[in-house]
Amino acid sequence: MDETQIIDWLQAYLPQIILLLGGLLAVCIALAYAKDKDGGKYKALMAVGFLFGVAMLFEALTMYTTWRTITAILVALTAYTLIIRPFRNVNFSVIAAMIVVAFVYIWLASFDGYSLFGAIDLTFLSQGWVRIIVSFIAGAIMYGICSFAEAIVKFFGKLLNCWPILFILGLVCIAEAVLMFMGYGSLIDYLSVPESLKLNL
Repeated sequence: MDETQIIDWLQAYLPQIILLLGGLLAVCIALAYAKDKDGGKYKALMAVGFLFGVAMLFEALTMYTTWRTITAILVALTAYTLIIRPFRNVNFSVIAAMIVVAFVYIWLASFDGYSLFGAIDLTFLSQGWVRIIVSFIAGAIMYGICSFAEAIVKFFGKLLNCWPILFILGLVCIAEAVLMFMGYGSLIDYLSVPESLKLNL
């Protein structure tokens, strides 16, 4: 098999390959976590899972129109689960708020001597406590917005990353990939799902 044939084969079976590898990683991460959540093997697998999850997400976003809906959903769901796992306990809202506070504080310095519409002097915004307070208010607003979004993302991330659920998700991906490789369609074809819905999936 020459290089061209290999590339053609990979392109033809890309969804199956992605699902199989993603499923295997999910299963391995779940088992490693259950065995030793502080071990180096678990952390290494989690890092590999994050990188592969990014690749999965990229493929899902660029190739989903050529895949069955159920395949695209499984790939995207597994990618999301693998990507968010290392960051489940990171407070991004605080980081984002601190960046905004710093940015606004620096930006307000440009208001020194500035007049709005040539009539309202805004110099006071660039000085003393007013500058500090405005910066922290902007940071608090950003924190509130990010905190709400982060809470939703992390809720589903922690739910899917509960190791038994992650293990099951991995098995589903593997089973889906095997059925596709063997030409037997999808798991959805063997479930008690209305035919109209199967066609859409």
